[in-house]
Amino acid sequence: MSLYSFGLDPLSCHAWNKDRSQIAVSPNNNVVNIYEKKGKEWVKIHDLTEHSGRITGIDWAPESNRIVTCASDRNAYVWTLKDGVWKPTLVLVRINRAATCVKWSPLENKFALGSGARLISVCYFEKENDWWLSKHIKKTIRSTVLSLDWHPNNILLATGSADFYCRVFSAYIKDIEDKPGPTAWGSKMPFGEVLLEHKDCGGWVHSVSFSPSGDQLAWVSHNSSIAVADAAQGKEVTQVPIDRLPLLSVLYVSPTEMVAAGHDCCPYQYTYKGPGALEFVKKLDIPKQSSKGSMSAMQHFRNLDKRATEEDSNELNTLHQNSITQLCVVSGGKDKVEKYSSVGLDGAMVIWDFKH
Repeated sequence: MSLYSFGLDPLSCHAWNKDRSQIAVSPNNNVVNIYEKKGKEWVKIHDLTEHSGRITGIDWAPESNRIVTCASDRNAYVWTLKDGVWKPTLVLVRINRAATCVKWSPLENKFALGSGARLISVCYFEKENDWWLSKHIKKTIRSTVLSLDWHPNNILLATGSADFYCRVFSAYIKDIEDKPGPTAWGSKMPFGEVLLEHKDCGGWVHSVSFSPSGDQLAWVSHNSSIAVADAAQGKEVTQVPIDRLPLLSVLYVSPTEMVAAGHDCCPYQYTYKGPGALEFVKKLDIPKQSSKGSMSAMQHFRNLDKRATEEDSNELNTLHQNSITQLCVVSGGKDKVEKYSSVGLDGAMVIWDFKH
């Protein structure tokens, strides 16, 4: 594992290019910085400055090499690289509240955008007018959409929102794609069809992730729980409370294993083997051994008095010194992830190895 610090500003989101030589991060403001790996250092090569509000989502399409960004200024832009410069194209998302998250579909012919306007914009490119259009999924969403993930079939879309619901919708757009075949979630898939609606998530649903096959859906919510809905077992939901601070991001790393991280500043591994069999495996951050220096008796008692501990350090014994905001796959497919990355409120990005 390796740690890189991009300064003191919190990193709200990040995305990698196809060969993982470049990373796009947003330091909690209205600019996206693109860094390139040169030797052991990350060198800033581009700034994407078009948004006027804080950037809330970045996604980089590997094959078409397009970046989509969204922000609290209610806009989304698709960026394309022309002659060494990233050029933005405005997307007609038609929302009246901040955008919160954005995700390219697996085939990169559309993307989904969640917002505080209680709807999801599914955006696609219309060749006749040469612009990005959007269709809205509004049905049953009662609060801000906080997280999105695409099913491998490019049609189904999982969402988690602040109304404590986790849902799966159909995002089938008949203008640009063929009719989808049946899946374990359902066979009727007109645009906006609700295929799963789980209401007792117990808190804001911060992150959702489909398994590599797309038959399971994992999510983490703010009541410190992790859950999996299994479409292969009649959409049965297994929810497990955890004795830690809430998790903010979850990622499938193999057909049965997932990694989740959040306010506890380190990633945890969970395994799901079937309904009722969702278990915590281990903590994936090996704590640093702190060297104990000599301390005067006065300092010793002062620490006991001020901090209720004998240690004279403000550092956490985890790599990240603040909450982890997002996890991303770095190498390997979703069915066997070898490396994944995390960014946090401490301005650091860590690349972790996952041993299967």
